[in-house]
Amino acid sequence: MTDDPTLAPNAFVDSDHPAVIAFAMERAAGLAPREAAVALFYAVRERLRYNPWRVRYSPEDYTASSVVLRDTAEGGHCIDKALLLAAAARAVGIPSRLHFATVRNHVGTAKLEQKLGTDLLVYHGYTELFLDGRWVAATPAFNRELCEKLGVAPLEFDGVNDAIFQPYDRIAGRFMEYVEDHGSHVDVPLEAMFAAWKLHYGVHVGGGKWPEP
Repeated sequence: MTDDPTLAPNAFVDSDHPAVIAFAMERAAGLAPREAAVALFYAVRERLRYNPWRVRYSPEDYTASSVVLRDTAEGGHCIDKALLLAAAARAVGIPSRLHFATVRNHVGTAKLEQKLGTDLLVYHGYTELFLDGRWVAATPAFNRELCEKLGVAPLEFDGVNDAIFQPYDRIAGRFMEYVEDHGSHVDVPLEAMFAAWKLHYGVHVGGGKWPEP
């Protein structure tokens, strides 16, 4: 057991779960850390289609193992995918953190805005990986098929440069705007995240899960 919290499993980033270990080892066993991080990024990005409606309000839904064991047809939101990447990285010895921010999505959000009453996506999550002596950000949320549909190039990750959401789409229209930073965490700040959702989304939050599309 390591004393480094960015390498150790915890309640949400359960990198010691057999299913998480199997997922990570199948894709990254024997690779150098940077190559392993890149392989895991793409594996997570394409494993689940991005689904912003698949949000729940119970702690057991915020474990990396629950994400990797999920039927892939359900898809997953940004936090799901960041969790899986963070846990898989730790499973192969790469330190990881979760980073959260509030973003404004300018593309394809009319239905979501109508349901939530705002164009802000509160507590968007992505992953930070410690590679070659520094932290590198990686956002595996949007799968390639979705990016093509939205007219934005899919994020690529080389393990050297940050891969966070692009501010503009392919025709220079606004795509994603980072509004507020919520910092880095070794696990999911569940209470703060739920409280922020209730504050911003109000009556739209309830019933134990996100509003249906």
